[in-house]
Amino acid sequence: MQQTPLQNGQSIDWKAQVYEVLKDFDVKHAAYVPDAGHATAIERFNADEAVHSVVLTTEEEGIGYLAGAWLGGERGVLLLQSSGVGNCINTLALQVCARFPLLMVVTMRGDWAEFNQWQNPMGQATEAALNLMGVRTWRAEKAEEVEGLLRGAATMAFEGDQACAVLLSQQLIGKKLWNQVQ
Repeated sequence: MQQTPLQNGQSIDWKAQVYEVLKDFDVKHAAYVPDAGHATAIERFNADEAVHSVVLTTEEEGIGYLAGAWLGGERGVLLLQSSGVGNCINTLALQVCARFPLLMVVTMRGDWAEFNQWQNPMGQATEAALNLMGVRTWRAEKAEEVEGLLRGAATMAFEGDQACAVLLSQQLIGKKLWNQVQ
């Protein structure tokens, strides 16, 4: 588990914080396409009997799924990679029209130290594309920013029926290598 060192010798396990913050907000549904950057949260949600973890075949399915969870009186989160944001653009209209809480946590590709040129176009367009569709975004560059940004986004999503996304920068996640699981 990657931890980020602090100056006082302690470290912040931001990957575990993602799960913990979402549990604090009573998230009962975790929809995701498998991603190494979300592995810790996915593992914890899958092990949590109080949470319905749903593996998606494509990211936009998660938006409809979370709309259904909300109609059933429960909260959920969509965990996805920046490349999957492109798949969601048209489906984000559902949130605009129905105005339900939509919280997304996006691991970024195509920014700092990207080795895969195919990730670059969507990685560079992710935040602007989300903003154009009315999604409020915040970008975490450092481990100490994750918890606060996620709590703020969850508050706006769940208490204000907003579409919100926290973008976890590639610099925060760490450089990916060809031999790693993508």
